[in-house]
Amino acid sequence: MSRRSTLAELPFKIRRSGISGRGAFATRPIARGEQLIEYVGERITHAVADARYDDATMASHHTFLFAVSRQTVIDASVGGNEARYINHSCDPNCDAVIERGRVFIRARRPIAVGEELAYDYAYARDGSETVEDVARYACRCGATKCRGTILAPRRPAHRKPHHAAARHPRQTRGR
Repeated sequence: MSRRSTLAELPFKIRRSGISGRGAFATRPIARGEQLIEYVGERITHAVADARYDDATMASHHTFLFAVSRQTVIDASVGGNEARYINHSCDPNCDAVIERGRVFIRARRPIAVGEELAYDYAYARDGSETVEDVARYACRCGATKCRGTILAPRRPAHRKPHHAAARHPRQTRGR
């Protein structure tokens, strides 16, 4: 699959979503493990991403960022493709897999025709999140076990922290 796919090649179509804005919906059965698309866009530093998108001054959170390393963030608002419309879910049917600085969206289970594609954005937490932060990153996925936020699940104190390089605080898209 090319870095920038055409709509005819994709196993999904972009349309209005009940989760948020636009979403990606399967146009054919999708097998578990199938690679659906690469998340592409302009590769920038975290500092540039922070300067472009200041959550504190934005009326609502909405970016198309995906951190691939401690140095690099993909901004799908610039040169991005249809992958930027795949929404978050606390009970996802897809995974975002980072391989050699590239991000691929893969089916984590079989997906039926018409089903909305989603992966867990799991925005990084550093422990300093406020009630306002949780509200800014509210989740509307509707899953039975929805955690109410697109922030990563809280980790028990006795466990190792989540690897911070894998996620930018405003990783992909929001509201």
